[in-house]
Amino acid sequence: MYNNKKGGKPTASRAGSGFSRAPASGRSSSSNTSSRFKSGAVSQNSSSHGSRPRTASSAGYSSGARASSNYGSRPQSGGYSSRGSFGGRSSSNFGRGNSGGYGSRSSIGGRGKSKMRGEYIDTAKFIYKPTADDLKVKTHEIKHSFADFNFSPMTNANLARRGYTIPSPIQDKSIPIAMTGKDIIGLAKTGSGKTAAFLLPLIQKVEKDYNTQVLILAPTRELATQINTELRDFTQGMRIFSTVCVGGLPIYRQIQDLKRKNHFIIATPGRLKDLADRGVVKYNFVGAVVLDEVDHMLDMGFVDDITAILEQLPKTRQSFFFSATMPPKIKALMDRFLQNPETIEIESTGSSAKSVEQDIIRITDRAQKIPKLLEILEDADTERTLIFVETKAGVEKLSDELEFHGYKVGYIHGDKPQRSRQRTLDDFKSGKTQVMIATDVAARGIDIKDISHVINYTVPQTHNDY
Repeated sequence: MYNNKKGGKPTASRAGSGFSRAPASGRSSSSNTSSRFKSGAVSQNSSSHGSRPRTASSAGYSSGARASSNYGSRPQSGGYSSRGSFGGRSSSNFGRGNSGGYGSRSSIGGRGKSKMRGEYIDTAKFIYKPTADDLKVKTHEIKHSFADFNFSPMTNANLARRGYTIPSPIQDKSIPIAMTGKDIIGLAKTGSGKTAAFLLPLIQKVEKDYNTQVLILAPTRELATQINTELRDFTQGMRIFSTVCVGGLPIYRQIQDLKRKNHFIIATPGRLKDLADRGVVKYNFVGAVVLDEVDHMLDMGFVDDITAILEQLPKTRQSFFFSATMPPKIKALMDRFLQNPETIEIESTGSSAKSVEQDIIRITDRAQKIPKLLEILEDADTERTLIFVETKAGVEKLSDELEFHGYKVGYIHGDKPQRSRQRTLDDFKSGKTQVMIATDVAARGIDIKDISHVINYTVPQTHNDY
């Protein structure tokens, strides 16, 4: 199963494989598997303007990516339990989670508890061929330009330098409300431009009072780093400073960085709580807090850390919660910590993009899995491929297998040092490697354009996860 960015007709293939062609670029996230299913694949094509696909799969089926909507953005993903892949017993470690072998429940990353498969997966839902109407970019009634938001001259100059003129729908709807100081619940597909939707008004908030601090929580170190990169672009030439506090990097460096004045602290919940427990982080001057991809932070088991952090923040703060879905846990968290929030929902948050073609490759013998993958990779239209594998050991095993067959491969997972992970991402973005293999949690926050195919060995936990 796979996606292809070049337009054209899908080609039939042996073993029920689906070949797809569609617009390029994507961000992805994957999920994990159950060995109850037979090997195969689901594929989706990415949509335009730099979207982020979400992938999911099973040792029975491999699945492709779900591309998100326009305006470039950040991926979201979830870690899911499984029952082993690549034969034998395997352990699935997402973040700090653990999983057993066959028949055992698997923990999700972070500090979370195990998560059972929630529903029967109808694989027919993964087979889809977009029509000409589906491939048309939907238009939205945009009521503002960035010039209408009364940003500071320096912010406007930075926006102009980046070519920002017309906001995305989530930006158009949320920025005017955020500028009034109200709490916001943002429900939007990934790729909607929500990072700028919360960063831009918060930059103005800091400019009005440089004693104000903004706290931003993200599920992964990659996403936190990307938010910080975007913040620096928007604040170029301005005396606004930030620190990224995430696991996987030396804590002493972050402690030193926190001793200076920081207007923005961008962190993963576990590392931030650790720093707060050490007395390094003080919340006295926090005037705003952002929880980005709340659903995935809860999936990763961060609910206790998030609750502990929010309980210590000043009551008069402004709060932003951004999520792709609204499960009961998130609603309970919002009801507890938000004050008269304004809810902004952009499009449906529970379906994959219609411009994405999806299919399944059914394989009756596990031994056929690698040959079928090689057959897909050998196709001339396969340019840049992202593959999701359930376990860290599985990632390394598949990497060795593809390198043996002559492919330039990079891989990332939670045990790989941050610098090495970043180098792997840079090599994949620059084209030095053709294939990148990743676990689900490690892939969250990946922002890579022009991905032609996304492949996963495992069926998603639920169709909503897909």
